[in-house]
Amino acid sequence: MENSQTMTVEEKKTEPAKFLTGAQAIMQCLVENNVKTIFGYPGGAIMPTYDALYDYQDRIKHILVRHEQGAGHAAQGYARMTGRAGVAMVTSGPGATNLMTPIADALLDSTPMVCLVGQVKANLLGTDAFQECDIIGMSMPVTKWNFQITDPNEIPEAMAKAFYIAESGRPGPVLLDITRTAQADLMTIPFEYKPCTEIVSYRPRLTPKQEQVEAAAKLINAAQKPYIFAGHGIIISNAQQEFDDFVRKTDIPVATTLLGMSALPSDHPNYIGWLGMHGNYGANVLTDEADLIIAIGMRFDDRVTGDLSKFIKQAEVVHIDIDPAEINKNVFADAPVIGDAKQVLKALLPLVKERKHETWKAEFKKYDEAEFEKITKRDVFHDGDKIRMGEAVTMLSNKTKGEAVTVTDVGQHQMVTNRYYQYNTWNSLVTSGGAGTMGFALPAAFGAKVGAPDREVIAIIGDGGFQMTLQELGTIAQSGLPVKIIILNNNFLGMVRQWQQLFFEKRYSFVELQNPDFITIAKGFGIAGHTVSDRANLSDSLDTLLASDKPYLLEIICEKEENVFPMVPAGASVSAIRLE
Repeated sequence: MENSQTMTVEEKKTEPAKFLTGAQAIMQCLVENNVKTIFGYPGGAIMPTYDALYDYQDRIKHILVRHEQGAGHAAQGYARMTGRAGVAMVTSGPGATNLMTPIADALLDSTPMVCLVGQVKANLLGTDAFQECDIIGMSMPVTKWNFQITDPNEIPEAMAKAFYIAESGRPGPVLLDITRTAQADLMTIPFEYKPCTEIVSYRPRLTPKQEQVEAAAKLINAAQKPYIFAGHGIIISNAQQEFDDFVRKTDIPVATTLLGMSALPSDHPNYIGWLGMHGNYGANVLTDEADLIIAIGMRFDDRVTGDLSKFIKQAEVVHIDIDPAEINKNVFADAPVIGDAKQVLKALLPLVKERKHETWKAEFKKYDEAEFEKITKRDVFHDGDKIRMGEAVTMLSNKTKGEAVTVTDVGQHQMVTNRYYQYNTWNSLVTSGGAGTMGFALPAAFGAKVGAPDREVIAIIGDGGFQMTLQELGTIAQSGLPVKIIILNNNFLGMVRQWQQLFFEKRYSFVELQNPDFITIAKGFGIAGHTVSDRANLSDSLDTLLASDKPYLLEIICEKEENVFPMVPAGASVSAIRLE
């Protein structure tokens, strides 16, 4: 018997044409793209779309944030966990400009995001109408693509392009500036959604050229001291298995960038640490000893390279990246391979020889011992009275077995978390890398929890960054999702204070904070929490936080003038890394 729900070709021809309003078309396009969640804040210029959303509540969940910046960061956290574009929807004027920081952050960290922004009526464009601003001009430098919609008939094609561009190639943010006219008017063409699969002027290369792969394999097979720099691109391309297979076959030591952390588990035999300004001692110093650097899905930013004029001058370079603009931008590549990291690693695997590099890997361990004696013992195993950030993060790591998603803000606590949390699960760090956005963590942690509800999500934030977006406690409370929040409170803008101490003769210029009662604020939003300052109570306090099945805030009072080491001074060579 024929399925009664199956429509014949003739029946489709006689189906009534769908003449939707632009706002209805936006909603239908979201459904067609399998969007389940929007983070947003309504206002006048986006109101027709919010009115249409009222009828789509059974298919699309809207989460009302407390500030448009929160919508953007939440969409980022969601995207980082799911690999799909996070969607933020805001109104014109200040609504749009408040979204600019998350957009810039998303571009630098290759995070897919689709931003739907209301705009004044088409006939008012250019008149300085109420809440009008040129968000197309303003966002052009920080979006992968943007487009202004003045006609409702443009919506299906523009929406399809937006998701395709945001999620394909090197992911990034796109913005659609949609006039109120385009939202409110009825389409004159029946609604039809066609997914975008290619654009003539935009053709990201996923599969690498064979000659590039062979040239890279030749260098890898000849190297005596090869060294892998593992970046965010490995996680974005979901190359977990391919990367592990490649590393185990070649036995090459691996250091990650900040955003590349958790590309390999911390206990992997080839993982030797973290690169960069506050990265591990051996991981930085021994870049000057390698004869081959294999950079995968990373862009050689200044926090990794230090002084470019002195960086890896002795080594040949294999640079694997999906974005051709990154090749030779900062570091010359002897063997560039343009393509998706997953596809490149698949192509390389049969061409590389099975090797052993035990002597080379052992060199890193010597530096690990020095780092432990000079830094880790002081940070984690000290006998002082005050809680240090390192011991708090180490204890958290042990209690969660390195399996939680940590979402960090920007500053000392961020560096300490990356040093002492032992990531044993793939894709477990969400942080602001390229932009270094204070205020990122709280809304991003909420978005991450929405995207990965079955994982433990813990926001680790400094007292300064927390106060930039603390209003998003309201969003978390309203959702009821058990986001865990840790404030490492030293009553300072800690990283700025550290620099002032080390490089500005202890001239502490406007870095000490008079903080509010964070626990009272949390309780005002309906979120439970408590403060711990006694080292003897730290373990029990973390147990209370982790045991909660609701949102919970733990404030940890830390040593005020603790510094984060190792440290490569800004502009110095990575070999100039300091242990104290």
